[in-house]
Amino acid sequence: MCKDKMIKAETLILEGDPKDKICRATEQMQADVLVVGSRGLGKIKRALLGSISDYCAHHAKCPILIVKPPKEITKEKRKTDG
Repeated sequence: MCKDKMIKAETLILEGDPKDKICRATEQMQADVLVVGSRGLGKIKRALLGSISDYCAHHAKCPILIVKPPKEITKEKRKTDG
């Protein structure tokens, strides 16, 4: 999708703590923007598991765009999580 719009985008596969690795990579690459997804966890699960997107929003050295899942997917996931 980005290529069709002539937008330079890169995908990386890194090992380690995702929060730190993502923030370090954006700094090393001098990224203009970081785009991350949100799993749409509830408040309790997010508090227990932590949120990578929330961490990046507070620690990344560039602007960040957090993409939330569509409402239908979030509702369906909550039904199956019970």
